[in-house]
Amino acid sequence: MRHVREVLLVVGVTAVLVLLTVWEGRGYPRAGLPLLIGSSLCVSLPLLLRRTLPLTAAVLSAVVGLGGLGFLPSWPGMLVTMGTFCAAVYHRERGPAVVLTASGCWVLVSAVIAGSPVQVFTITDLVVMGVAPVTTGYAMRLHRERVDQTLRVRRAEADRVLAEERARLARDVHDSVGHHLTAIRMQATATRRALDGTPPIADRALGTIADLSRSALDEVRELLTALRDVPAGVGSAGLDRLAARLSGADRRIAVRRSGPATPLPPAVDHTAFRVVQEALTNAARHSTATAIDVTLHRERDRLVVTVVDDGPAVDRPHLEGQGIRGMRERVRLVGGTLTVGPDGPRGWRVRAELPTGRTT
Repeated sequence: MRHVREVLLVVGVTAVLVLLTVWEGRGYPRAGLPLLIGSSLCVSLPLLLRRTLPLTAAVLSAVVGLGGLGFLPSWPGMLVTMGTFCAAVYHRERGPAVVLTASGCWVLVSAVIAGSPVQVFTITDLVVMGVAPVTTGYAMRLHRERVDQTLRVRRAEADRVLAEERARLARDVHDSVGHHLTAIRMQATATRRALDGTPPIADRALGTIADLSRSALDEVRELLTALRDVPAGVGSAGLDRLAARLSGADRRIAVRRSGPATPLPPAVDHTAFRVVQEALTNAARHSTATAIDVTLHRERDRLVVTVVDDGPAVDRPHLEGQGIRGMRERVRLVGGTLTVGPDGPRGWRVRAELPTGRTT
């Protein structure tokens, strides 16, 4: 289906160029129609390469457009070339400098071929035909990247909220159901001891209650373990992918590790990931930071996680919102400490110290 659309695009652009030329020429000679149709098709064909080879497509279109200037009067083939330069900046991963240079050279050469004096008219052409398409394409690319980054931040926030909800449910079930099951088992065991020598049927009933409560408690613990299971990639090893998802054209996120590369306890590994995730999400949502440094320093008996950004030091709404309280709760559950606050006159710092147990 996509290939059909691409072919229809080329055919449509070719038809528009031919019709505009005929209409502008007011009775275009029939002898020149094959050359007109061929030139219009050739200048449009590079559009098929605009996604895979964007700069090549723009250069090819420019070469064909320059060739048609001397043979086809009133031919608007330059409009297609301008569009290919716009698409080149939009689809090309690297910066717009090379595309801008190529576009400027194309405009200057076209002015020479057309015989225009290198004065105000040529400068106007350079701005309108050379700079404007590149600027438009770059602006569209920045908008696309910002939209993608916003979607990534929203997905990360949804993952965090889901993890928080799973942890909350696990704590609630453990505190309520687990407590009652443990109390039932203890009461049944105590009653059996107090009524030692009672009819066997009563003793068996109390034993059954104790056994069932113990089995139910084990099953609840297994369910809680499954509920707390960390999804694949939700650990310190997944921080690089997390940073890549939240990085963008206007935000650089770097992850650095130091110290022994020994495995972390699962709870500490999970907590480190969630702390960094929440800190990065807050920086993306509530600050204008352009650079964020994530550092994981492994010491003998602890892991120090630091997230520092270069955003404003005081302009942070909801400083002690649900997110930071969730971080404090996670860090506290593994016996660690968390500090959050300004990092000097500019910047914001989140620092978590997570005990890992003494290693040799």
